[in-house]
Amino acid sequence: MKPQGPDWTPPPKDPDNPADVRRILRLFRPYSGRLSVVLVLVVASSLVTVASPFLLRATLDVAIPQGRTGLLSLLALGMIATAVVNSVFNVLQTLISTTVGQRVMHDLRTAVYAQLQRMSLSFFTRTRTGEVQSRIANDIGGMAATVTSTATSIVSNLTSVIAAIVAMLALDWQLTVVSLLLMPVFVWISRRVGRERKKITTERQKQMAAMSSIVTESLSVSGILLGRTMGRADSLTKDFRGESERLVDLEVRSNMAGRWRMSTIGIVMAAMPALIYWAAGIDLHMGGPKVSIGTLVAFVSLQQSLFRPTVSLLQTGVDVQTSIALFQRIFEYLDLPVDITERANPVRLTRVRGDVRFENVDFSYQPAGGQRTLHGIDLDVPAGGSLAIVGATGSGKSTLSYLVPRLYDVTGGRVTIDGVDVRDLAFDTLAEAVGVVSQETYLFHASVADNLRFAKPDATDEELVAAARAAQIHDHIAGLPDGYETLVGERGYRFSGGEKQRLAIARTILRDPPVLILDEATSALDTRTEYAVQDAIDALAAGRTTITIAHRLSTVRDADQIVVLDAGRIAERGTHDELLAMDGRYAALVRRDAQLTPEDEEQLTPVDAPAAG
Repeated sequence: MKPQGPDWTPPPKDPDNPADVRRILRLFRPYSGRLSVVLVLVVASSLVTVASPFLLRATLDVAIPQGRTGLLSLLALGMIATAVVNSVFNVLQTLISTTVGQRVMHDLRTAVYAQLQRMSLSFFTRTRTGEVQSRIANDIGGMAATVTSTATSIVSNLTSVIAAIVAMLALDWQLTVVSLLLMPVFVWISRRVGRERKKITTERQKQMAAMSSIVTESLSVSGILLGRTMGRADSLTKDFRGESERLVDLEVRSNMAGRWRMSTIGIVMAAMPALIYWAAGIDLHMGGPKVSIGTLVAFVSLQQSLFRPTVSLLQTGVDVQTSIALFQRIFEYLDLPVDITERANPVRLTRVRGDVRFENVDFSYQPAGGQRTLHGIDLDVPAGGSLAIVGATGSGKSTLSYLVPRLYDVTGGRVTIDGVDVRDLAFDTLAEAVGVVSQETYLFHASVADNLRFAKPDATDEELVAAARAAQIHDHIAGLPDGYETLVGERGYRFSGGEKQRLAIARTILRDPPVLILDEATSALDTRTEYAVQDAIDALAAGRTTITIAHRLSTVRDADQIVVLDAGRIAERGTHDELLAMDGRYAALVRRDAQLTPEDEEQLTPVDAPAAG
């Protein structure tokens, strides 16, 4: 199966938008002091470089013909000194400009990562992980050389070009005019090449993102398991080969775009010294003013000092246009609207009791006229109380629970904790107040201890053990080869489903939130494992306000209040006994839930077995 692309697509960009260029320049503003030092070094280096041809002319026209050995020695030392000084200046400016460029790249990476951390859950449900990774790694990495050297290259080459032109005019203005005649044509060619490469670069980065997505999805532990068990390894390899071949084509096109045109510029510039010698000879033959050998050699040397930075400037112009395509892709992420934001002066609660209320709550995944997922939900869960939400798949159970920690924001009504709208609470207060344990347990590729300390970085070893004991996972951890330092493997694949759930519960116990959301935390487990995990959940829920999304109704019969959702509306509410007495939707769900296989019935004790209702 070939993975499909993301539903989210960026708005179209103007390829020649000057605002993008100004925005790129603003990235360098914090480093203006260091760039000023680079500017001084570049100007000094250019002036030193221009001085060398004049020393050469004096050597050929004065020191050698007149046999002035003292002057010859001074001129030779001067040429050596200019080379040494120029090298020192180049090293210093490279060090500073590279540091500035890498800092700008660091700022961009950090800004994109921070922006993505602020995005709502809905963005990530619409966007492939590989696409996000490609923006941070490939796009920002692709502009490294340009960001690092462009500013220095432009200033250095521009200063060298200006200095060379002034010096050439001082030597011979007529030869200078001949040398400059083709410059406008060269500039026009480079701009055409730049636009072409910029377009191809945009396509190439999209293709790299597609490849990154395939790698991320198919080479994860889950992807490998699915591919192997479905017999699709060869098919996935074929899909990857196709994407890679398309990338090869784009890479070749990118490297060859305008190559012949740029090569023509190089050929013409390489031929210019011969044309200058030819023009000087013809001029002399026609009776024109005699040009000394020293002047002619110095002029050709200056001409090369003009052409080298000119070619570099033209190439830099091409690189800049190419990099603008990468910057635009980065700016697309930086400009994403943030749906869930913190108030300017948010409320911070010093002590959270845990009273949770849903007041006439409506919700839609597409706020602008989209179909509502929740309709007029009114619920009150007092501090320390328990609410169970049941219903068919797609009835809105998980969506309702996600409104409490603000994974989504309501589109109507409000959700409050201790009487304060969750939209008014500071993010850190809300994170400390609400803990979530879901059926999709996520563990980092790190040690058990590191995974637990993600909830509380300063937790002591004793606290880790206490949390693990409460979650009934300590004995298992202690029996591992490296105990709490055992590496869990990617997404925790060294642990069973029940063990991962108990690790997640221990992590939540360590954080100690007063409000607990249990989103079908045992639905993916077998019956025997479910009861083991349920004991850990009971320990976690003790004394906390608990909202449970129930898959198996045997786990919620003791809830203070049970709500049955149907198509986003409350169809029934009450205690377990009250709902059974109604003999409505909940009673039907209990009867369905109680239909166990004989094998299941043998594994259950009379106490554990759910009532038929």
